[in-house]
Amino acid sequence: MVLVLKNDQMENLLPMAEEIEAIESAFRELGKGEAMNAPRARLRTPWKEEGGQYYFNNIMGLVPGVKSMALRIDSSFSKEVQVAGSKRRVYPGDFIGLVMLFDMDTCEILALMDDHYISTMRVGATSAVASKYLARKDAAVMALLGSGEQAKTQLTAHAVVRKLSKVKVYSPTKANRERFAKEMSLETGIEVIPVNSAEEAIRGSDIVTAATNTVDPVIQGKYVESGMHLNSIVGGDGFLPRKELDDEAVLKAGLIVVGYKPQIFLDKQAEFHDRLERGLVKAEDLHELGDLLTGKCRGRKDDREITFFKNNTGMGIQFAATARKMYEKAKEKGIGAELPLDLFMTKRGDKLYSP
Repeated sequence: MVLVLKNDQMENLLPMAEEIEAIESAFRELGKGEAMNAPRARLRTPWKEEGGQYYFNNIMGLVPGVKSMALRIDSSFSKEVQVAGSKRRVYPGDFIGLVMLFDMDTCEILALMDDHYISTMRVGATSAVASKYLARKDAAVMALLGSGEQAKTQLTAHAVVRKLSKVKVYSPTKANRERFAKEMSLETGIEVIPVNSAEEAIRGSDIVTAATNTVDPVIQGKYVESGMHLNSIVGGDGFLPRKELDDEAVLKAGLIVVGYKPQIFLDKQAEFHDRLERGLVKAEDLHELGDLLTGKCRGRKDDREITFFKNNTGMGIQFAATARKMYEKAKEKGIGAELPLDLFMTKRGDKLYSP
């Protein structure tokens, strides 16, 4: 039988500490050359209105350590809006996001899952893995730019890898940041305080994490101080050139790590592509998280160095690792609906087949 899981069934099913462990193992396998990740394929076109666009994503990867391959697809519409004087990319209305989990031993499909909750978990966990190895050991104050669902998992994931004493949250809408601070203080037991600007959030922080839908940079170099670790998750490409860091902030980083380097060049990702062309950064100065975890690139040099992790793309290995964990937890607890496997399998028995 094929398990079917909806977003609300997966909420609180997988502890963040276990998700971080799964994501770290997947990236470690990738760094060793054991896991495989295919570059994200994206179809996108202007649609419906000025600044609107339809797009379809295809992401796949396999993690042999958990005998899993995953394919994630999504179909959605987005548009550009102005919020508090700055540009934002928003996704109004409904969308389709789907993860298909396959077993590498049997070649069978194990599960069909909504992708939204899985995505928030795997993005938060990936940033936390980077911070675990790049932030100072004594990092205790976090700046969080953004107050949406991605910001929530960034906070809960970082609370696993560092003993946070305070989180300063900024987003353009006052009511949103105040609501977020109140809810997350209660949920985590950490002092989460709303502040009035990105500058106020960033100055004096040890870890700075941007989880926004911004088009324009929110982490400005003039606010960045020695010893900080910076995280950014917004994805921007040649079609939609979004950045969360300005030039000065990027130049201040002595060590830059990304999730998956080929995607930078395939998508002409805005955070790096024009900076590579302008010579502000060099391709050889961009390192992958898997290489960091396997010792192929150095880690933080000292407590004064500024480090930067760009969580630059959705990756199939993230979905394979997370979906396998979700599947196992759901099976243990008897959660989810089931569909007959015969709907999806071509039965050949002992017959050999050549297309």
